[in-house]
Amino acid sequence: MSYSPRLRGKYKAEIVPALTDKFGYKTVMRVPKLSKIVISQGIGDAVADKKLIESAVEDISRIAGQRAVATVSKKDISNFKLRKGMPIGTKVTLRGDRMYDFLDRLLSVALPRTRDFRGVNPKGFDGRGNFNMGVKEHIIFPEIDIDKVNRIMGMDITFVTTAENDEEGKALLDAFGFPFTKK
Repeated sequence: MSYSPRLRGKYKAEIVPALTDKFGYKTVMRVPKLSKIVISQGIGDAVADKKLIESAVEDISRIAGQRAVATVSKKDISNFKLRKGMPIGTKVTLRGDRMYDFLDRLLSVALPRTRDFRGVNPKGFDGRGNFNMGVKEHIIFPEIDIDKVNRIMGMDITFVTTAENDEEGKALLDAFGFPFTKK
């Protein structure tokens, strides 16, 4: 028996029929699905301290379950003492089983551990069904050992869907169990 993530099974069994009924799709291929999740961090202070990038790559890799890469600057900006090619952030792109595993951990473990959590603001949609959200503290994930963290950093999480518009994208994320706040 091969492993299949819990949310992938939920998508096939519950979400596809529900969205087909709601939007009246003629075929299941029209039903929006999650195509990838991108986790990224911008670390501006890495210009002065190179160890920040290394620790950020390790932390993001531990959270995602997949090796993160350092992103580099594309041009020189003298006001920020920035040169082209200097590492200034980290990112990792999750697809397939790792994507569903990360989404499951985010929704069931990490977000409830956030201080004063009242839900996710639904204003992060981009007009094409993709959703962006920020996390202020990366220590909400259980994979991070708080004692070994030298600096608490935030991160951006982008959920890329195949939805045509924001209404379909929000319906998809709602079906996965996203704790959106009421407007």
